[in-house]
Amino acid sequence: MTTIDHRRVAATGVSTAFGTFGELLQGVLPEDDGDFLVTLPVARWSTARFELTPDDPEVTVGPAHKKKALRLARMILDDCGAPGGGVLHLDSTLPEGKGLASSSADLVATARAVANALGAPMPHRRIETYLARIEPTDGVLYQAIVAFHHRSVRLRARLGSLPAMTVVGIDEGGAVDTVAFNAIPKPFTAADRRQYARLLDRITHAVARRDLAEAGRVATESARMNQVLRHKRSLEPMIRICEDIGGLGVVIGHSGTSLGILLDTGAPGHVGRLAAAAQRCQELEGNVTIYHTLSFH
Repeated sequence: MTTIDHRRVAATGVSTAFGTFGELLQGVLPEDDGDFLVTLPVARWSTARFELTPDDPEVTVGPAHKKKALRLARMILDDCGAPGGGVLHLDSTLPEGKGLASSSADLVATARAVANALGAPMPHRRIETYLARIEPTDGVLYQAIVAFHHRSVRLRARLGSLPAMTVVGIDEGGAVDTVAFNAIPKPFTAADRRQYARLLDRITHAVARRDLAEAGRVATESARMNQVLRHKRSLEPMIRICEDIGGLGVVIGHSGTSLGILLDTGAPGHVGRLAAAAQRCQELEGNVTIYHTLSFH
């Protein structure tokens, strides 16, 4: 039986947020609040639609398991002194628990949609303040590749944009809870932290120079360093495939289950390289998904 919702809708807000394919780099720097990541935005999105219902105090969300987005919507309504509640609808092309920033995209899209319905300003720093009360968050608020302190939810630096890449992705299966993962003590030594600082410097300069080859090398090294924290059985086979077919490097969801081979979309022979990577990845893990990175101007 279909239930008809008769609540009066006073205003509607809609917004989107993109996801990422893991991170180009993630680790811990030799400083206080040193946990950081560098984003790899991809053309997959979460879309939020919020309907403000001033006559009904309840806030509901669909799908029903999106409890973090529900909590955020209620938080913003209360902070803004908005009367009533609302209905939040989320639609996403990002798989959950795979390290693709699905939860971060849901929350950023939700914050913007609720703000749009209320006609309230929602600058980046205000969203970060809300998200810090909910969970560690990726840097998907920003239209750029960014270095981001995901545990304290604050921007470190806007790095810029890279030329278009294709990611040939696989999934090792299962799901990872972001909050639980970030509670794990990091086993990185002082030498590791200094190496992460060097890698951050390298990726910063690579993005500034739009140097895909160097970005791929940094991503691969970051993936290897993460093995002590969350081991991926397919990493070394993926690196061998990447080297065999002339890819740029391997990128992973450091707190997820995804791995991907980075390819230069504009390079000669890209189509053949893409086909070869997809076939070998299918043979390796039995699943392949193609992603396209976002470039910003």
